[in-house]
Amino acid sequence: MKMEQGMQLVDGNGKFNVDGLKDFMTATEFAQSGLSYAIVAIIGSQSSGKSTLMNQTFHTNFEEMDAYNGRGQTTKGIWIAKCSDIDPFTIAMDFEGTDSNQRGEDDTAFEKQSTLFALAIADVVLINMWYKDIGLENAASRPLLKIVFQVMKRLFKPRKKTLLFVLRDHSKTPLEHLKTALLEDIEKIWAAVAEPETLSSAPLREFFNVEITALPHYEFQEEKFKEQVAQLRQRFVHSIYPGGLVGDREEVEPASGFPLRAEEIWKIIKDNRDLDLPAVKVMVATVRCEEIAGEKLKCFTTDEDWLKMKEDVQDCPVSGFGGAVSSILETYLSEYDREVVYFDQEVRNAKRQLLLSNALMVVRDAYDKMLFYLYSNTFDRFKTSLKQSLNEGKEYVAAIHFCSQSFMREFDRGCEDAAIQQSEWNGSKFREKLICDMLSEMIAKYEKQITHALAKRVESLLESGERDTWASIRNLFECNTEAAVSEFSDAAVSFNLNSSEIDTKSQHLREHARNVFEMKAREATDAERVTKRMMDRFSQVLGDYENSMSWYNWTEEKNLDEVERNALSASLRILSIMAAMRFDEMPDQIEMVLYSSLMDRTVPDPSLPNTFMGASDTWEEVSPKATTLLKPEDCKSLWMNFIEKTKPMMTGARSRQDGRSRTRRYGGAGVAAAAAVAVAGPAAGIAIFLRSMRR
Repeated sequence: MKMEQGMQLVDGNGKFNVDGLKDFMTATEFAQSGLSYAIVAIIGSQSSGKSTLMNQTFHTNFEEMDAYNGRGQTTKGIWIAKCSDIDPFTIAMDFEGTDSNQRGEDDTAFEKQSTLFALAIADVVLINMWYKDIGLENAASRPLLKIVFQVMKRLFKPRKKTLLFVLRDHSKTPLEHLKTALLEDIEKIWAAVAEPETLSSAPLREFFNVEITALPHYEFQEEKFKEQVAQLRQRFVHSIYPGGLVGDREEVEPASGFPLRAEEIWKIIKDNRDLDLPAVKVMVATVRCEEIAGEKLKCFTTDEDWLKMKEDVQDCPVSGFGGAVSSILETYLSEYDREVVYFDQEVRNAKRQLLLSNALMVVRDAYDKMLFYLYSNTFDRFKTSLKQSLNEGKEYVAAIHFCSQSFMREFDRGCEDAAIQQSEWNGSKFREKLICDMLSEMIAKYEKQITHALAKRVESLLESGERDTWASIRNLFECNTEAAVSEFSDAAVSFNLNSSEIDTKSQHLREHARNVFEMKAREATDAERVTKRMMDRFSQVLGDYENSMSWYNWTEEKNLDEVERNALSASLRILSIMAAMRFDEMPDQIEMVLYSSLMDRTVPDPSLPNTFMGASDTWEEVSPKATTLLKPEDCKSLWMNFIEKTKPMMTGARSRQDGRSRTRRYGGAGVAAAAAVAVAGPAAGIAIFLRSMRR
């Protein structure tokens, strides 16, 4: 067995061996360990066998007391060594004993400083003491522990670490009795220490994980001693890994920073002889109940039945999921209860709750997956059943009521089957989502119904451009929207919604209808579309006049100007209709303003402002309730463009009028001449025709 040589880190006078530590770091390659290391220290009374225990446990070579020379100070200062053949990299620290005769009662500063150094620097602190001295004031190191606790509370922030009490020369006294007595002593010392404001009522477990073990007499039971020491050594193998002795430590510093950190901590301790030390984080340790809980959690997470259940639920819902998982959980919770029955009731109950909480965290994903499948499958079947009911001729409200009620009951039964007995979980989140999706499906149906009822007909009414266009649209809007809202309200009763929720969703449908209304109106106000409708109306009026015109009753230019004005007026009405949406029945003056501004080029009525002369972008001045579609300036621009497009049409109309006038005159002379030929012969007919032409 290879024995590792020790190096004196701090000498008996308190001098820190900086160069020696550098050499130690190089020789052991400690710095290359990164975060994979642990530090173990031992404190206790002088000549209590600390060095022997460290050498036996960690295969180090610290100097031991010579029994033939009697008790005396063997270790001076603080020594460190690499532990042989232990993973992870582990440093052992051997400390000068307390209650030293060599230092005397009046020189205990070094003892206290070194003890604090052990608490600050180590992950595990072994406290070596005689089992028979438990309860004795000095032998159990009560005064020293009290001072240590005072300083730790006042100056060191919690940094989880383990205090492992090693009871030496254990014989017949049951270990559980010793543990109880020692823990009571420790708790009393901790409770008696004054609390700083920042750590008011801080429990001991926030600073330390207290563990207790016992060893037989080294000289009288050497074989048994070595056997149990070997078991103790195994506790330090893989100590930093999950489930290890310090597997839950926090904020570990890199090994490369150990020399500076150790030197700085020692300097701080040395500079504060009143023991008013700056804060150092310590690790909160885990008691025996936590270890057992960790074992049971590991057993649960590797349980074959659980793993199969977890795998199956990834693909599809599993019948009996809740009962099966609850049974597996109860198995390991019961095992935990049996193994911790003799520990403190409050502690074991708290650790049981932690075990259950951790186990449920493992289960949660599978449970949520199970409920997701339940929700998803239920919703799909709901949609299929609803569609089938409608295809069979059932009215929508009756169909939605039947399908929603039956499938919600089916979902609730599935949630009961998936329930975990040890949890307070329920399917409310997925139930709410299922109801929300069913409602969304229903609302989508009524949105589609409203869109289908309004879209084409609103577009058609806008295309017609009649005086009552907006009144017709409003009537269409109100009738179809309220019909859909009323039917929705009847159907929504199936979901037990309150009146406020129904009102909210009904308002959503009204807003959807208005959006459809507005969308179609805005589509219709495209400049090219508006201009085309105006041109079509102009052509229609002009064509009607031309088609009804009589050759003998046409009064030339005066009639054509009147026709043009009528056609422009009809076209302007279309522009006024498209200028703004009228959602209410309030009369507006948009057409009058457009007429006076565009047709007459004046504003004869002082009450009608010339909107185009200002910078207004809306029609609020003349119609406060209207929603602008075409701004006044847009109307003006569109009208000017329209006028230019009508000029060729009027030019053509006038040309056709002139042609018809000439044709009428020439056509009349020919008729008279033909009559003369019939009566007096060809010569008379020609004479009459020529006289008519001269006229």
